[in-house]
Amino acid sequence: MEACIGLVLVSHGAWLRSRNAMELLRSKQCERILYMGDVETQEVLDALAGNCVSMVFGNCDNVSRLHDYAITLGLDVQHPAGVVTVDEKRIAFLHGDDDLKFHSFLDDESIDVIVHGHSHEKRDEVVNNTRCINPGALHRAPVYTVAVLDTEDDTLTFYELD
Repeated sequence: MEACIGLVLVSHGAWLRSRNAMELLRSKQCERILYMGDVETQEVLDALAGNCVSMVFGNCDNVSRLHDYAITLGLDVQHPAGVVTVDEKRIAFLHGDDDLKFHSFLDDESIDVIVHGHSHEKRDEVVNNTRCINPGALHRAPVYTVAVLDTEDDTLTFYELD
């Protein structure tokens, strides 16, 4: 049982903040981390390396430049959208700029949770029986946040970073 999943979004090259986010999520004993894009630099990918990270790229990423580098670091790239199963919960994740893909996940009754971003705004609500989560952002947000989803008790906690 993994129980704890770290959720990170939108660093726009803020590699130091990304590194701090990874340290915080490790301190919360997150077994897996989902990263929803707008990486922009190899330094951010370096900050993710060494962790169990599944990721997609965002609309600000040069995918052709970053994809192969992410793979060499051992990151699980599922671009443009992915699904992981944790503690029997099917969790879909995507950047959030593709409304058609987002709605296809909403229409899929096998999906329990959708994690997305793009808007840089925290979100935790249920839409059509599917929990929709946006962990906030590490750049261009009034407060920089990541989130931790505990799949055993279905709680979500937002954490602020400097």
